[in-house]
Amino acid sequence: MTDAESAWPVLDAAWRDLTGGEPPSIELTGAAALPGAFRVAEAAVAAVGCALLAAARWRGARAVALGVADATGAFLAERRLLVDGVAPTFWDPLAGDHLATDGWVRLHTNYAAHRAATLRALHLPPDADRAVVADAVAERSATDVEESVVSAGAAAAALRTRQEWRAHPQSAAVAERPLVEVTLGEQTPPFGAGESGVSGAEERPRVLDLTRVIAGPTATKILAAVGADVLRLDAPGFEEVPALVADTSAGKRCARLDLRDRRAESLVAAADVLVCGLRPGALAQLGWTPERLAQVNPGLVVAELSAYGDTGPWAGRRGFDSLVQTVNGMAEEGMQRAGGQAPVPLPAQALDHASGWLLAAGVLHALSLRRSDGHGRRVAVVLARVGQWLDDLGRQVEPASPVVPGEVEVIASPLGNVTRVVPPGVLDGRPLQWGGPPSALGSAEPAFP
Repeated sequence: MTDAESAWPVLDAAWRDLTGGEPPSIELTGAAALPGAFRVAEAAVAAVGCALLAAARWRGARAVALGVADATGAFLAERRLLVDGVAPTFWDPLAGDHLATDGWVRLHTNYAAHRAATLRALHLPPDADRAVVADAVAERSATDVEESVVSAGAAAAALRTRQEWRAHPQSAAVAERPLVEVTLGEQTPPFGAGESGVSGAEERPRVLDLTRVIAGPTATKILAAVGADVLRLDAPGFEEVPALVADTSAGKRCARLDLRDRRAESLVAAADVLVCGLRPGALAQLGWTPERLAQVNPGLVVAELSAYGDTGPWAGRRGFDSLVQTVNGMAEEGMQRAGGQAPVPLPAQALDHASGWLLAAGVLHALSLRRSDGHGRRVAVVLARVGQWLDDLGRQVEPASPVVPGEVEVIASPLGNVTRVVPPGVLDGRPLQWGGPPSALGSAEPAFP
């Protein structure tokens, strides 16, 4: 069981890692329990707590309160989501764990391009079903499938033990990073009132959201909840996993625009924050190098989220929460604890949600720093680093009966009646509220008001 006493040291350490200082006062109450050996609830309180404290500092709030159950419930957002009373389907039929000759390998085929590339890597036709994919994987080693799929431009992960991952050079590269990296941006001279990048950030910062899946959109959903004007941009023709949009687009306007379109420059110039969930290097390939971003908007806060980071042999590799759990030993440890039949993941997409809340905390901290010195900054969070942080928290005695945490609300939206998790936290006596209902992708114009 996780309560305030067990969660506070984790929050305290995470805040000091982010800011270098002592955390402000926060009232932690209640308790929660999730199954499994990993301390997911403590991580939830720490990640959510950091974001709330950063929001309070930026907004000038004096009193912050957080329920342990509410923070933990936020990590179950997509699992408790209903649209018109129906639980959405998140996984493509080919996605998930497949048994190879020497162990397990996980495929991530939720996006059409990744599905097609995975089938090409396995030398299978576009209409192959799960049974055909399973037969193809069963003839090869797990790492062979992993490398073939990755080389084809998709995403996969061979199951590894904790010891195997800790011995991997990418693990070493990830371990050198801070949990949340906040550094001065590229060529960022201070700006003053009325210059490029200043849009009334004290009142409502403009956020350009270039994220997808869960972690990045969660970060920008949180920024919308604390008062930001968030404009999500998707490329024309891009299709997000439909079920995720009902949760992660809350409070945002959603538009479509190719980043190579000339209109993108005016959006970058007008923004206070750009949040990018594309893999490292992808934004530069679209013409937006760090140097160009700084030239167009010297005060811009650029926040980047990736699976494995931009250093090490896996720099720039595509990845998702479930794949990181597969390579870093978490799913293998869960399998061994359950009797060794198949990989067992964490009881939540904990790496995604922790990364999202921590990225939001980093952005809000960077905005507070910018208010003092006028400098733009780079904020970076890596899922694999968050996984190491969670692993390093140690293990819990698995609770006999999990406590279903948090509350839900029902809101009407263009996507239907959405049942969603209530946002955790109270600032100066006012419970946090999501920025509004979800929006359909492409339903708004690509412009700030």
